[in-house]
Amino acid sequence: MKTIAVIPARGGSKRLPGKNLMPLGGLPLMAHSILYAKANQAIIDEVFVSTDDAQIKAVALEFGARVIDRPAAISGDHEPTVTALQHVLDVLTDENNIENIVLLQATNPLRPQNLLFDCFAEFIRHDTDALFTVSRNFDKLGAIANGKFVPSNYTPGQRSQDLEPLYRENGLLYISRAESIRSGKIITENAFPFIIDSVYASVDIDTQADFDWAEYLISKQQNIL
Repeated sequence: MKTIAVIPARGGSKRLPGKNLMPLGGLPLMAHSILYAKANQAIIDEVFVSTDDAQIKAVALEFGARVIDRPAAISGDHEPTVTALQHVLDVLTDENNIENIVLLQATNPLRPQNLLFDCFAEFIRHDTDALFTVSRNFDKLGAIANGKFVPSNYTPGQRSQDLEPLYRENGLLYISRAESIRSGKIITENAFPFIIDSVYASVDIDTQADFDWAEYLISKQQNIL
């Protein structure tokens, strides 16, 4: 049974046009996820890029990924990621030995070297249908009602380190059974939340400021564990 990596990479980006091809640390943004997958060949059998864009396709092929041409009907701004993964499985229907999909988002280009190894071990150990990475949240959150701020996870004056532990989905890595993807779920009800404490979890590129932060971290990469 095979485990494949899928990297969805649309051509259209409104807030940061062309971001998937922007050079980050000397490589196109999406290439970081391709190379990460290829560096984990003990787990990942093949690497696929799902795209609707000819330039992205060319770059994906250059870096050794197989390309799945994504139809325009499922390439819109509001299309959920799971439909791209379902389309990949539909295209590969003759390759019916695909058991697991590792989703690597191009907009999360920086990951600890051993993250996939550690996550996959937990995925197998817990015998779950899915796993996704999360990080501890230390923000003091609240809502604004009638012009007033209403705290939701703290009381005024409380120290951040004393907050009740809350976690956020950080987007670094997802593992799902192929059958879960076919049923429309990347994160299933029994999905295992893998906690990671890494500055890389703060990188999710949607704006120029996000991109600049990623560039800074790459410039300091030798000092980051």
